[in-house]
Amino acid sequence: MTYDTREQLAAFHAEHALPYPLLQDIDIRHVNAFGILNDDYAPGDSGYGVPHPGIIVTDQAGIVIGTLAYPGFKERPSFEAVLGALRDVR
Repeated sequence: MTYDTREQLAAFHAEHALPYPLLQDIDIRHVNAFGILNDDYAPGDSGYGVPHPGIIVTDQAGIVIGTLAYPGFKERPSFEAVLGALRDVR
């Protein structure tokens, strides 16, 4: 989910031939609802609306079954860590 424009999302989606939709967070409503707004950026700054990085996993019914969150963008979970966290949820 991103605060990028629909045009940017469409271009990225087409360029990478993604088999899933990309979601736009208009007015950073979801970032605020999840409480993950990165407060390093003030309103009006080009980075305003950037969330702290993380992963939210839902089941087929849309129920959140797992999350991974990190305070900064430089630290990201490995693919193995994500798969391990999902196995623990099941």
